[in-house]
Amino acid sequence: MDISIRPARPGDAAAIARLHLAVWRQTYRDLASDEAFRIMDEPFRAARWTKTLAEPGRDQLVLLAEQGERLVGIGAAGAPSLPLFEGRGEIRSLYIDPTIKRQGIGRRLMRELALHLAARDYPGAGLGVVVGNDPAIAFYRSLGGRVAGDYIDPGPIWRSDNILILWDDFSSLI
Repeated sequence: MDISIRPARPGDAAAIARLHLAVWRQTYRDLASDEAFRIMDEPFRAARWTKTLAEPGRDQLVLLAEQGERLVGIGAAGAPSLPLFEGRGEIRSLYIDPTIKRQGIGRRLMRELALHLAARDYPGAGLGVVVGNDPAIAFYRSLGGRVAGDYIDPGPIWRSDNILILWDDFSSLI
């Protein structure tokens, strides 16, 4: 399978929103509230991705995995959004098209995001996974991440229960 990885551009926001929504709805169908499903629709996500790509945060990188012209994965990382990351860079998003999971795309995106964070002198990485998303937790643990606690996502719409996963360095990701 020929997959290319490239940085996202502002014009990619609509395609990112479509894939993000499709994967999110499948992953969280039994975990998220009806209100979250109603509000966090494609226009909502497109607006957020448009803003993210137009006004990147500190140390932010959004990567796309493509198979030909087809978007099959999204990864994003940047400065930590919460103190609980203790200065580590944050992996903010990782969404892979479920029709081609288990092909190494997530691992490749994680490697590139880790390289990006390491180049910005973060000592390690962290991310939050919604409680109940057991496949993602297993994936991150297989990459050397360790469960380091839990927290409630401060998001304005869905305040999900999350598991904190940390990497103290990048050796297992790179």
